[in-house]
Amino acid sequence: MNGLMMDMPLLISDLIRHADRHHGDTEIVSKRVEGDFHRYTYRDAHTRSRRLAKALAKLGVKMNDRVATLAWNGYRHFEIYYAVAGSGAVIHTINPRLFPEQVIYIANHAEDKVLFVDLTFVPLVEKVAASLKSVKHIVVMTDRAHMPTVTPASPMANALCYEDLIEAEDDKFEWPTFDEKTASCLCYTSGTTGNPKGVLYSHRSTMLHAYAAALPDALNLSAADAILPVVPMFHVNAWGLPYSCALMGAKLVFPGQHLDGKSLHDMFEQEKVTMSAGVPTVWLGLLNYMKEAKLKFSTLKSTVIGGSACPPAMIRTFQEEYGVKVLHAWGMTEMSPLGTVATFKGKHTGADKETKYAVQYKQGRVIFGVDMKIVDAEGKTLPNDGKAFGDLLVKGPWITNSYFKGEGGDPLRDGWFPTGDVATIDPDGYMQITDRSKDVIKSGGEWISSIDLENIAVAHPDIVEAAVIGVRHPKWDERPIVVAIKKPGAKVTKEDLLKFYEGKIAKWWMPDDVVFVDQLPHTATGKLSKLTLRGEMKDYKLPNT
Repeated sequence: MNGLMMDMPLLISDLIRHADRHHGDTEIVSKRVEGDFHRYTYRDAHTRSRRLAKALAKLGVKMNDRVATLAWNGYRHFEIYYAVAGSGAVIHTINPRLFPEQVIYIANHAEDKVLFVDLTFVPLVEKVAASLKSVKHIVVMTDRAHMPTVTPASPMANALCYEDLIEAEDDKFEWPTFDEKTASCLCYTSGTTGNPKGVLYSHRSTMLHAYAAALPDALNLSAADAILPVVPMFHVNAWGLPYSCALMGAKLVFPGQHLDGKSLHDMFEQEKVTMSAGVPTVWLGLLNYMKEAKLKFSTLKSTVIGGSACPPAMIRTFQEEYGVKVLHAWGMTEMSPLGTVATFKGKHTGADKETKYAVQYKQGRVIFGVDMKIVDAEGKTLPNDGKAFGDLLVKGPWITNSYFKGEGGDPLRDGWFPTGDVATIDPDGYMQITDRSKDVIKSGGEWISSIDLENIAVAHPDIVEAAVIGVRHPKWDERPIVVAIKKPGAKVTKEDLLKFYEGKIAKWWMPDDVVFVDQLPHTATGKLSKLTLRGEMKDYKLPNT
């Protein structure tokens, strides 16, 4: 016997329709590429999304066609999110920080039909356009007055103007109804090994993820919030915030390419932002700026930090110096991306400060919809005792079953997705990443966590950023070294930093050397690129070996 409920598919278009009907006057504010601020409402966004959907149909975009973007966080990108997916096509957000060769590979692999591009990335598109085999139309995301001046021979010579497309249509458009398992969004992994692989989300998976992410024990979003996603919309759909914010009716503030400390702080204060989200490297720049300028926050209450492990020192700085609660989170492109958030349980009420920090230093516990476990090399499930560590596996309705076009074969292990992370899970269900499986340091048959060693290094008052990698050792197989950036004017020495480790780790974990550098390599999503760093350090020799 089936239940007697209405059979209504979960579709992304319902989010923008809901935001229009019930939060229609709530603002969406964007710092535009053109330099000024743009303001309008969810009602305006819905109107323009419908007009864009009609324009896409005239450009020949059909059900399941891929429509790509090379764009920052802004209101036009937001409209594309809804116009493309809402009409039954697939939005493909391309990371513009990738190498041109990777952009070409991804666009061709996805078989993109239309490419939307922000003014910032017009030079990039001029370089790659001739190699984009399936792209029929390039649309510059600006008005007629700001269209780029190009030569007749330029591949951008026939580019269309975004605002011209919008102005040519009316909003008399009804969002189509189709199966909720229809593809909605396509995101590619960062491709640290081999070519990037596509993860194809469905309307159902995206809607379930939007629901779960907004819950109190997840990101805790509400209609009373003003939310500024620092995490780019080209990085796993800005962690789902363009969907979850519409679901809740929260004010959205889009920073565009203005991600320096001063610009972010100015926007936080001007727009009375209550919540934000981003990777540690961006927050590092903001915190350094605020410390130098002796500034505070007046409205910011919480920030989500993910993408890579958040250093404990950063959590303490946000909370103790600025009164901003940190939500330490973890996920992956393959997970839409949210998997865990470090929020407290009732048992932590009244707990002392250090007990609470011990919880927040971990990546957190699963939100409903995600299950996880750790296994040993033979696939045997390990206990959740906070001590055993093994390969982290996950499953759930917004976690990938396979990669786009079957790339890489079947990634699953007995129905579970292997994350590539090494982790522990404690008796309360809190998971802590100890390393990426490819970054863990194996010394004398034992494992050393590079993340733990990095967290200690960046807690030193004279260190800006640090990475720990394993290097070859004739006796122990591998030994850890610290590669660090000093703060300007700091005189910290190798001996100073190694002494800072004393009493904080087992003696055999002690790094064998410290190398100071001017900068560290990062991936296109802002994470430390240890693959690149290991390449740069390939000729390094340990002292006294």
